[in-house]
Amino acid sequence: MTDSTQLELLRKIPAVDQLLLLPGISSWVERTSRGFVVSEIQKVLEETRDAIRSGDESAVSQISSGSLERLLNDRLHACLQPALRAAINATGVILHTNLGRAPLSAAAQQSLSALSGQYTNLEYDLNSGGRSHRDKLVEPLLKEILGCEAATAVNNNAAAVFLILNTLACGREVIVSRGELVEIGGSFRIPDILMRSGAILREVGTTNKTRVQDYQTAVNPNTALLLRVHPSNYRMHGFTQRPDLPDLIELAKSLGIPLVEDIGSGCLRDLKPYGISDEPIAQESLAAGVDLVCFSCDKLLGGPQAGIIAGASRWIDLIRKNPLMRTYRVEKLIYGALEATLASYRTGRAITEIPVLRMISMSREEIRARARAFVRRARKRLSLGVRLELIEGDSVVGGGSCPESSLPTFLIALVSDKHKANTLESRLRLQDPPVIPRVEEDRTLIDLRTVSPVQESALLDALCNALSL
Repeated sequence: MTDSTQLELLRKIPAVDQLLLLPGISSWVERTSRGFVVSEIQKVLEETRDAIRSGDESAVSQISSGSLERLLNDRLHACLQPALRAAINATGVILHTNLGRAPLSAAAQQSLSALSGQYTNLEYDLNSGGRSHRDKLVEPLLKEILGCEAATAVNNNAAAVFLILNTLACGREVIVSRGELVEIGGSFRIPDILMRSGAILREVGTTNKTRVQDYQTAVNPNTALLLRVHPSNYRMHGFTQRPDLPDLIELAKSLGIPLVEDIGSGCLRDLKPYGISDEPIAQESLAAGVDLVCFSCDKLLGGPQAGIIAGASRWIDLIRKNPLMRTYRVEKLIYGALEATLASYRTGRAITEIPVLRMISMSREEIRARARAFVRRARKRLSLGVRLELIEGDSVVGGGSCPESSLPTFLIALVSDKHKANTLESRLRLQDPPVIPRVEEDRTLIDLRTVSPVQESALLDALCNALSL
């Protein structure tokens, strides 16, 4: 491209005011502001000038008003696209950590909508007119559901573990089985949390075998508590041994030392009827005599991200007085969503109202019926060269929960003559809303277990758009 050609092309670039008069651009001014739109126009025009000066031949087709209008529309749309967006989880992983774990119930969503734009009585007693404590919003529900003396909420289970250790064991020893020194997602390691809390780790037993006598032998005047950790994301088999919970409870009580159990996933319902039998239930641990339990709220409980500490009031009271409690406290929207979620357990409707539990309880036959109906609708809209079939498969709970449990399901397998599976996965991921499938053996797979019925129309639209590109 000669210098004279470049100068000619630069002269043809429309002015900012000209572009502002285009219908497609003027509508953005009405929706946003003139300053915002002008700034983006200037950026696009400067990029176009730079492309011409560098000799980029493709810039020739870009300098017309129509081309710039399309380019600006795409740019402005991208600028206003939020970074955090709703997505369709078609992977069959129920508690998908990368996709935000547990979706909230309808009641929890309504609570967020009602509270988010308003003042609330977060720390205000409506009866007395005086100051209250935010924990009182959900503690009565937690005490009723869990059968405990006291309970408090913090921003996640890692915070719960840290606060317990920092409050009850700073500068003193915590006895933990070597087989329970776990690491979960995000490099959260029990030994690291112990160290940061100020507690001193006292390991007992071996990786595969720990007995009650190991705990008993390790107890000394500097022992603060016994810690039992549920291995949420792995299991050991073979030549293994772990003390039964009643035996540890008996030992702790005989020594006058609190027993703390981190049960991880926050299971409050017996899930054995649905094939999940290895998750501890919070109520059972507390009823058996564990002094404190802690767990996540955004996993099997099915609520917002938070952590619960529940148990004896003497220990909960100390934790509440810890100055660090303020750094881990929960804000009003989490309290609202958590209260709405817990209400479903209180009324006995958790299985039907909480999405995570509803997904777990869905039968293979129910998913097959939904998948068949979806495939029939899809075949009417998809072009030739796209094949859909139902295949048997498995869903998983995910989120570091139930690592050995799988849920039988039916998958929708897509094969396109035009697009490879990885290409189709990428196209689906870039749709609005984004769709996250799984890819196996060069097939794109859709598991409707983790797709709500109200999302099916959007899923079908995304499939049609992705396959037509």
